[in-house]
Amino acid sequence: MKLEGRLIGPWVAECRQAWLALESSRATKKLALDLCGVTFVDEPGIALLREICRSTGAELLTSSPLSKHFAEQATTCAADGKKGD
Repeated sequence: MKLEGRLIGPWVAECRQAWLALESSRATKKLALDLCGVTFVDEPGIALLREICRSTGAELLTSSPLSKHFAEQATTCAADGKKGD
């Protein structure tokens, strides 16, 4: 699943719908979440990325310090600052 641009506001809901549609059809295939083209993520967007990572074990693809930062936020538990599974 490739994301580009800003994951904010109504785009978070749009991304959730796309993920749920993909999730129902992917069967046993592992999900790769491409964050290389993402330029900004708000808190609801980070929450969605965490939800996707926790439920699918998605591989996060990054290409820059910024996209790596988003990936780290997505894999860090908000409550205690520890890396998630």
